[in-house]
Amino acid sequence: MRVAVIGASGRMGKNLITAINDADGVSLGAAVLKPGSSLIGADAGEIAGIGKLGVAAVASLLDCVNDFDVLIDFTTPTLTLENAAFCAQHQKAIVVGTTGLNDDEKAALNQAALQSAVVFAPNMSVGVNLTLKLLATAAKILGDEYDVEIIEAHHRHKVDSPSGTALRMGEVVAEALGRDLKECAVYGREGQTGARTQKEIGFETIRAGDVVGEHSVWFATEGERIEIAHKASSRMTFAKGAVRAASWLSGKSAGIYDMQDVLNLK
Repeated sequence: MRVAVIGASGRMGKNLITAINDADGVSLGAAVLKPGSSLIGADAGEIAGIGKLGVAAVASLLDCVNDFDVLIDFTTPTLTLENAAFCAQHQKAIVVGTTGLNDDEKAALNQAALQSAVVFAPNMSVGVNLTLKLLATAAKILGDEYDVEIIEAHHRHKVDSPSGTALRMGEVVAEALGRDLKECAVYGREGQTGARTQKEIGFETIRAGDVVGEHSVWFATEGERIEIAHKASSRMTFAKGAVRAASWLSGKSAGIYDMQDVLNLK
C-alpha cells in the first residue's frame, strides 16, 4: 500500500512518515503540505528528520493523485471532509484520525464511505481500542449500581473538548448500559448542582503543557472504585495504529470501518 500523509510537516505528520518508513507492507507515496509552505519540494524524509526517502512534498492531493492508494488524515473537520470527498471521487481509501467532528460532519464522512473505504476512529492507538473493549465488558457486569466518571487530559494546544476518545469511551459505556449519552452526559460541574443522579456519565477535562493524552474511567459505588485508564507518552502510538489501519484497508470494499474492525475486536 502506498500511503499519503497530509500535514506532513506537523507533529503527527512527522510521526506518520516515520511509522510508515518503519512498517512492513506499506510505503510512503506522497507527503502533502499547506499551499505556500516553504517546505514544498523538500524530501519528506528530511522533513521528518529520518533522512531522504525520495518523496518530494507537494501542495495538494491533486499534485500526487497517482502516487498513493490510501490517505492518512489527522487535520481538521473541514479539511478532512474535503479530503474524504477527494478520495471518494478518485477511489482512494482514507484513514481519519481527526477529532471534533459533529453529527453532520460524521454523516458527510459516511456519505464518502459509499464510494471508498474509510477507517474513522477518534483514537488510533491499539491500547485505547483495547481499553474500549474492557470498558464495555466492565459496564455490562457492573451495571447501574456504579457511578461513571471520565477524566481526560491533553496538551494546551488541543482545540476540542472533551476529547474524541473521551466521548467514545462515554458512548461505549452508555451503549453497554442501555443509555443515550446525549441524554445522560454531564460536562463539568460548578456551583450548587445538587446530588449526582444515578444514570449520568460525567466528564472532566484538563488542558495543560505537553500532555499527549491521558484517559481514566471510574466505576464507583459505596465501598469501592474501579479505574480503567490509558496514558499515551508519544504520538507515535497513534501513528503506528493509523499505519496499521492503512495496511488493513488493502483490498477492502467501500464502507465505514473503525479500529475495532482493524483489530478484530468486534
